[in-house]
Amino acid sequence: MTRVCLVGSDDVNLRYELLSRETARDALATYDLREPFENAVGLETVSLGAAVALLNDLNWYLVRFVDEAMVLEPSVSDDEWLSRDLAAAIRDDDVGPEEAARFLKIYGLESPAEAEESAPDGKPGESSAGGQPGDTSSGAASPGGRADGGPSSGDSEAGADAADGPASRSRRGDEPKRLVEPMFVTRTGDALPEYDLRDVEATVVERVTESEFGA
Repeated sequence: MTRVCLVGSDDVNLRYELLSRETARDALATYDLREPFENAVGLETVSLGAAVALLNDLNWYLVRFVDEAMVLEPSVSDDEWLSRDLAAAIRDDDVGPEEAARFLKIYGLESPAEAEESAPDGKPGESSAGGQPGDTSSGAASPGGRADGGPSSGDSEAGADAADGPASRSRRGDEPKRLVEPMFVTRTGDALPEYDLRDVEATVVERVTESEFGA
């Protein structure tokens, strides 16, 4: 199975923004949504092609609410994600295996509490983005600004989300960790450069295209 991960922008509640809009909600309706990282939406698709197609379907929302769209394709790597552009290039055979592994974006991985302590002072922003033409639901942020927030109680997804919402996560002590401060590196051998931007618990590696690397 190919995994997809959408990492929300700092000033939005990504899960809510997606599920509160009819077009995105319909596109995601057949998937079991997870939260691999804080304010991220994760799911599994049947293939790399299906993952790229889904991201294309969600493009309007990705532009407005998502900082990073990543794909984990087992035939390429078991533990290194692909950027959306690189996943599409591999699907179209525009990039070979060696080139696909050269340019990397390494994120630090911290617990939410540690990330807040190291972040600059300031209050999180509120989402002000409007709905896509044809969408009938509101784009208002959900109370609490948590990534587990769902649509209003009248939507069917809200009931499913409630059992795994912020309160239950807090009780279990398994809140997802946050991706922080990416570091761009070029792979020159088998070993990866050490992440040195801050002290972190672990790292997450994303392979990117040459153009993304130089941007």
